[in-house]
Amino acid sequence: MAEVSLTRHISSDEPRVLVVDSSRVARRLIERVLKNELPHAIVVGCDSGQQALSYLRNDVFDLVTTALRLSDMDGMQLARSIRDSNSQAYIPIVVVSGDVQERLVARSLDSAVTDYFDKGLGIDALASFIRGYVRPVEQVEGSVLYVEDSRVVALATRRMMEKCGFSVAHVVSVEAALELLEAARSENRAPGYDLVLTDVSLKGELGGGDLLDRIRKQFDYAKSALPVLVMTGDDNPENQSALLSAGANDLVHKPIEERLLITKLQFQLRVAQRFRVGAQA
Repeated sequence: MAEVSLTRHISSDEPRVLVVDSSRVARRLIERVLKNELPHAIVVGCDSGQQALSYLRNDVFDLVTTALRLSDMDGMQLARSIRDSNSQAYIPIVVVSGDVQERLVARSLDSAVTDYFDKGLGIDALASFIRGYVRPVEQVEGSVLYVEDSRVVALATRRMMEKCGFSVAHVVSVEAALELLEAARSENRAPGYDLVLTDVSLKGELGGGDLLDRIRKQFDYAKSALPVLVMTGDDNPENQSALLSAGANDLVHKPIEERLLITKLQFQLRVAQRFRVGAQA
């Protein structure tokens, strides 16, 4: 058996990507997206979990994408097997599937998976999503309404966002966030922000779940109009499911990993911007 060295960084000149999907059409689609984003990428496709594990035992990869339904195992089983048996450094494993939302709400995607993409969002969205992983973090133009009552955490997280180009309006309570959203609406510049990032547990009377509820029901902003990402350290599947069912676009697990946070923010920003352009057309 060949000795496997540590994985290279995904931004290397010729990153190697393993695409696992039982559908040849789906593999070719993902390969085309990857080649458009990284012309020099080396993309290896395989149609089963066992074949993927065989490749990983003998070669180095910088990114793995997998479907959830494979010919010989579930995609989550593959992800766990990679984590348990692979000798490489941490490899991002991204689920690309048509039933991601169902799994998200059921909380059947666990920490073995780095991130996930719903095929229903379309090929352009897939390209934007993959760009966040295969290219170095780029400067973006977007505004974030950030709700966090720990000033130490807020300072570190705000710096993460600002150094990538986001403009950040930080408040320490849901009440203050609602005031800013109401002011934007009264001044005819609704929603006023491109994204909302909120901690779920806050010291005031209202928490992140309450803010999410007000945004979706009181302000009537759809997920595409004002994406909301909720930060949580709560591993309870029922609580996580409730946040997603209430209209959270995504969850950001604490402690925060910078690359993953920025990738999620950039992806939601691009999807929302495309929606707004389409609505104005």
